[in-house]
Amino acid sequence: MDLNRLLETAIKASLSAGEKIMHIYETGDFGVDYKSDDSPLTKADIASHNEIMRFLKETEIPVLSEEGKELSYEERKKWDTLWIVDPIDGTKEFIKKNGEFTVNIALVKDQSPVLGVIYVPALQELYFSTVEIGAYKCTGISGYDTLEEWKSASARLPLKRDGEVYTVVASRSHLSPETKDFIDALTEKHGQVETISKGSSLKLCMVAEGVADCYPRFAPTMEWDTAAGQAICEHAGFKVIDYTTKEEMKYNRENLLNNWFLVN
Repeated sequence: MDLNRLLETAIKASLSAGEKIMHIYETGDFGVDYKSDDSPLTKADIASHNEIMRFLKETEIPVLSEEGKELSYEERKKWDTLWIVDPIDGTKEFIKKNGEFTVNIALVKDQSPVLGVIYVPALQELYFSTVEIGAYKCTGISGYDTLEEWKSASARLPLKRDGEVYTVVASRSHLSPETKDFIDALTEKHGQVETISKGSSLKLCMVAEGVADCYPRFAPTMEWDTAAGQAICEHAGFKVIDYTTKEEMKYNRENLLNNWFLVN
């Protein structure tokens, strides 16, 4: 399996999807609907999904996408390798127009993420990684068309940390009482704790980047919310630990709802 080639394809898919998203974002015509779980769905989610699928179908690797058809576990459990995609992670943030939404694409092999791409369309920031090359952040995406060009314009993660205050990143839309209790316990331990609120998979990116020390998630998430971010965190030297199993989170499970987890 040529991870470099697959990473290049995933980056191109995320950037192209980002263009579709931003066109709708700037018009303001979101066409908001609601799914059975009351989570929002917009024209941009569908447009991004279709654009990503256009690229990934060329790899002939099966895709599990939030906006794709429901796939039975009987079918999925035969896949030792698959893409896990969230066309827009942070749809609520997209609707609020605060820029804190991402395109997430991960490649999972034997239930572990081996490749991750997270693109932040509103900021034109790109995070990418593989188990072979490590993790990177690129802030100058324009004019590049190959993996080597994106790598040459990127910084290796984690970046050098400024400041010594212990920093926790938490969800902007889903700050649970358990998370508040966890932060209170950290404050007792470290004396001073700074809390940063962010939407979408940007929270995982902040740990991978070295901006935050940890990200406790004691509220519901799905596999497509975390797979790409877990890849980037792990390939930058951090861990994403399932609070129930006490091991690194696994993917393509029968139940796609994640347990609580901690990134540090």
